Amino acid sequence: MSENSMRRLPAEWAPQDAVMLTWPHEATAWAPQLAAVERVYLELAQAISRHEEVLIVCRDAIHRETIDDKLRACGVGNARYVLAPSNDTWARDHGPIGVTDGAQPLLLDFSFNGWGGKHPHALDNAINRHLAEAACFATDVTPIDFILEGGAIDSDGEGGLLTTRHCLLTSTRNAGLDEAEIEARLCAWLGVSRILWLSHGELAGDDTDGHVDTLARFCDAGTIAYASCDDPADEHYAGLTAMAKELRALKQRNGKPYRLLPLPLPRAHFDETGQRLPATYANFLIINGTVLVPTYADPIADAHALSTLAEAFPGREIVGIDCVPLIQQYGSLHCVTMQLPAGTLSAG
Repeated sequence: MSENSMRRLPAEWAPQDAVMLTWPHEATAWAPQLAAVERVYLELAQAISRHEEVLIVCRDAIHRETIDDKLRACGVGNARYVLAPSNDTWARDHGPIGVTDGAQPLLLDFSFNGWGGKHPHALDNAINRHLAEAACFATDVTPIDFILEGGAIDSDGEGGLLTTRHCLLTSTRNAGLDEAEIEARLCAWLGVSRILWLSHGELAGDDTDGHVDTLARFCDAGTIAYASCDDPADEHYAGLTAMAKELRALKQRNGKPYRLLPLPLPRAHFDETGQRLPATYANFLIINGTVLVPTYADPIADAHALSTLAEAFPGREIVGIDCVPLIQQYGSLHCVTMQLPAGTLSAG
């Protein structure tokens, strides 16, 4: 497959039409914590709707009515609903990935297999088809027989793609394809020209095999914010220190090193079995004019992360969202959202 010279994967800070949320319900793993996690979704919808539309995937008509009542009570009117059954709520990984082909925006529907077959996924894998059939989009949605989650990649908007070997090369996703073959396919489908691979840094409790959106993120084409650890007694110290060394060795398109902004780890959170949860500030979401940042009831680390990201995004409002409920199912703010680039959403 040859690279498509007209195709580009926009950076997350490019103009957006909407952010997609797949709303939790009692048939998902959120059932025991549904009230707490819904409060996070309501806060997210409020924050997003101030800047762009919120596209909400509801399991059925009753679910839609319930969500609409709650959003209206919170003053959210800039929402659109579509009905589609769902296994779970991780829109970053089952939602469509937007690219441009020349001036034409397109949506790519990569296959989703529950992070390598770890969890039920058939309903989630069909959500993008339901959205297309419901005429949600103003552009084509192209199905692609290749496993790729949105959380596994991050774009600088200039042909650079940041990702991790641990995730993309795992045999439970695209068995039989080696690094060179996967790289060639990504370059062709996404229009990228440089794959920046990381080999270190997976977080405890992460069940995605090391999604890059938990570890390191572009803030502009020359700046990367990344999860860091300065405590040698922490189980993450060796891996994140090795990742920081990798990041220092990476070069921008112009040959210069990246400006690197370390983000602290929040205090450790654990589930009821004692498993550490993958709390990370790298899981922020960039929307029109604003950056939404997960916080974790850690006043010192939360403030440090918010301040660092304010430095990374001058001119954008920085808004913290309490995501302690979200990490109970091993994801965070970026994981439950998927931005839809400008020109992809149909008129409401």
